[in-house]
Amino acid sequence: MRLPASLIIKTWHDHLSEAGRVGGHAVARQRGGRVAPDEAYRLKKWRKWWDKIGKEKFHPIINKPRVIVRPRRSAKLAEFVGIILGDGGISSMQVIVTLHRNDDREYNIYVQKLMTDLFGVVPAVHQRSDSLADNIVVSRVALVRFCTEDLGLKKGNKVKQRVDIPVWVKENRQYLRACVRGLIDTDGSVFRHRYTVNGKLYSYKKLAFTNASPPLVQSVFRALQEFRLQPRLTAREVRLDSQEDMRKYFIIFGSSNPKHLKRYQQ
Repeated sequence: MRLPASLIIKTWHDHLSEAGRVGGHAVARQRGGRVAPDEAYRLKKWRKWWDKIGKEKFHPIINKPRVIVRPRRSAKLAEFVGIILGDGGISSMQVIVTLHRNDDREYNIYVQKLMTDLFGVVPAVHQRSDSLADNIVVSRVALVRFCTEDLGLKKGNKVKQRVDIPVWVKENRQYLRACVRGLIDTDGSVFRHRYTVNGKLYSYKKLAFTNASPPLVQSVFRALQEFRLQPRLTAREVRLDSQEDMRKYFIIFGSSNPKHLKRYQQ
């Protein structure tokens, strides 16, 4: 039997391509002439979704939550807790520490290394366009869970939730000392106070810790007292005024932030 002369034999691939083209034009007509996004646009939008949400969203096959090292409690872990309570934040999928790009340049490197040593992850660093700040970011749901379920930290607005130093840190003097160091390295400042009395200029270095969470301010105040210092307390600030207390602080608590050390030693 001979085939009709008008018959065209197509491969399955050609058939699907033509069917897709015809279908696309039909959809475009239904949308008033608008054509569907091209492949490059689709890929761009998918990549944006994947980087922001998709890669951390649980899927039993595609992307199970990536594992982290779950360290035992230690002074280093307590210092990390202080850093998060100070200049850190926790969302549903990320742990972020925000530091000044220039003033905290060396400390930025220290915090990145601390997170890598503790959790076996390499943080990403994003320069913010609205300020001279860098965000040190770890996008791991597993780390978020560890911080909230094991360390006692909280997601969301720290001020509204009135965050405080976790109990497991307060119960261990070594941990408490390290946590206070992390808090003051991030939310603290070393400054020179100058004033004049009877024509004579006086100049002294002082330390201040400022935070909008009253329980956290109270806990730092009591921690400094526990180590035989004599802090001064206001609604949102704890200060060390005497030169002897400044000397004791840097001996007992120390600092991992070169900015504070340089300002104290100058």
